[in-house]
Amino acid sequence: MVQDTRDIEIDGGRLSANIMHFARCLRAAGLPIGPGKVLQALEAVEAVGIGNRKDFYWTLHAVFVNRRDQRELFDQAFHVFWRNPDILKRMMALLLPSLKADLKQEGPEMSRRLAEALQNNKPNPGAGEAGEQDQEIEIDASLTWSDRELIQTMDFEKMSAAEIAMAKSIIKRMSLPIMTVPTRRFELSPAGRRADLRATLRKTLRSGGDVIDLATKRRRERHPPLVVLCDISGSMSRYSRMLLHFLHAVTNDRDRVHTFLFGTRLTNVTRYLRYKDIDVSLEKVSGVVQDWSGGTRIGRSLHDFNRVWSRRVLGQGAVVILITDGLDRDAAEGLTEEIERLHKSCRRLIWLNPLLRYDGFEPKSSGIRAIMPHVDDFRPVHNLASLADLAKVLDHVGPRRHGGMARWLAEVASA
Repeated sequence: MVQDTRDIEIDGGRLSANIMHFARCLRAAGLPIGPGKVLQALEAVEAVGIGNRKDFYWTLHAVFVNRRDQRELFDQAFHVFWRNPDILKRMMALLLPSLKADLKQEGPEMSRRLAEALQNNKPNPGAGEAGEQDQEIEIDASLTWSDRELIQTMDFEKMSAAEIAMAKSIIKRMSLPIMTVPTRRFELSPAGRRADLRATLRKTLRSGGDVIDLATKRRRERHPPLVVLCDISGSMSRYSRMLLHFLHAVTNDRDRVHTFLFGTRLTNVTRYLRYKDIDVSLEKVSGVVQDWSGGTRIGRSLHDFNRVWSRRVLGQGAVVILITDGLDRDAAEGLTEEIERLHKSCRRLIWLNPLLRYDGFEPKSSGIRAIMPHVDDFRPVHNLASLADLAKVLDHVGPRRHGGMARWLAEVASA
């Protein structure tokens, strides 16, 4: 009979207590984990056992991760929290020491949300043991609260959990004004310059024909449709979550907004972003998208859009926003033809690229060089300020191609 891991205690160490602290860290970092998940994790570890580190990793992963965008944070948290070199030997004895890790290491920078969660959730096993010294977590991160002004220019990846929550609340209140364009239909207007003969005759009949009151009309103006193509590949995953919050706010703020996500394939998520509850909306999106945080096939995805969706959503002079870093797994195969066709089918094509936040950015990759000649504007998207600038760009009535594109076109030509 397998003994319950919650009742085993060796040398002051308790596996169940450390699993509980690990769950608290994940919850503080933004994962939806409650007491029920902790109990499920304990039962899963008891059933599977801890014969090796890989089994232990996937056991906790199966319980705590229910969306694709949570994988990266869980993976980083697991390898930081359960990092002791003798971890396997001690786990075999159901003993896990309290966390002691020097996180000043080379490699990918640790998420501030994870750093903050680890600092605020220190395990404390065996507090009553004589001679045992308290162990502390050393984290190389600036865990300071940002005010509203500072958070506008802070990179989404550098934000802590509290700052992410504040940014989401700001995004929720965002509106996306966009210029109005004249349509083919007319409406009655006293300031109109064109006579409306039908309305004039109706008014004349009502007055008995004694007085002819000329009615005038003008063209009806309406916002053009907005189409968003957002890259959710591995290289864009750090920004995808915040951008989805932004797209949800935009979709619920105005009509005729169409959103497509793509990595290795194209997925229309417009109907799911129309849910008023953001949590329900993101859960629906996560369930329907199959290629989250994978590779990128921009040319193939644009081909599918041009072939299946362009005639449905690009009518009446739609404005298209392309959100991608331009890094294509297929080495830009077929990308030039597809992006050219997309550009010719819409009123304006705006490219948002998070790599543009770097001062030394240069259009060197084949995907970027293929896209650049066929866009009307090229802007960064990495913080709240960049999203606010996007609103100004969409509301501006002017030439189709932005003047700043001349510089980028010259760099592509010289590359």
